Amino acid sequence: MTLARDQRPGHKYDAVVVDEAQHFADSWWPALLAALKDEETGRLYAFSDEGQWVFSRYGGAPAQLVPIVLDHNLRNTRQIAESFNPLAPMRMRLLGGDGPAVRFVACAPGDALDRADDEVDELLATGWRPKDVALLATGSRHPEQTGRQADGQDAYWATFWDFEQVFYGHVLGFKGLERRAVVLALNEASPSERSTERLYVGLSRARDQLVVCGDPAFVEQVGGGAVLRRLQGD
Repeated sequence: MTLARDQRPGHKYDAVVVDEAQHFADSWWPALLAALKDEETGRLYAFSDEGQWVFSRYGGAPAQLVPIVLDHNLRNTRQIAESFNPLAPMRMRLLGGDGPAVRFVACAPGDALDRADDEVDELLATGWRPKDVALLATGSRHPEQTGRQADGQDAYWATFWDFEQVFYGHVLGFKGLERRAVVLALNEASPSERSTERLYVGLSRARDQLVVCGDPAFVEQVGGGAVLRRLQGD
């Protein structure tokens, strides 16, 4: 939100832009509107993706806002966007251009992290830079992530900006973020009520190259046959 770094007491604004508005609680909106110089003529823009929930706050934007549907996908290549398009809240126009095919590595959930490690090594060996690669888990955290977080959250998130390191994270902590190349480890032991959400988020974080390591039966159960067929290139 644009107010975040402005600490001037009593300062008011001509316009406010809210990103990730799906996380705003109902009680937050009045305070936000009060920060406008004029609530009648001031401008408020709120961008929301209902498929990207992180926190258990289910507030709604003020009713007077005019909804505009943004259905153009520009972040991901067409190949990546097609893999998760069946899970999106609405069908999108895929305008991100062409890229390499999504790679699907079939394996058991318990082997997904190890196979993902192998795929990261393969990306690095074929010319990808560490700063462009992320390994994301849907279940238990990768041991590398656990080790980095032991040094504190500030030190952990500093590795996101470290050009010499691959980033290791969990899909639920990677919402709103992206990498050119993502290796997604579907390592949940069994489906849960958030498995579909985790799959959708994980598939959508890569801009140019996506590699998915997981059990085909799990993908079909939580994502549907259409997602599995697209991952497998059928």
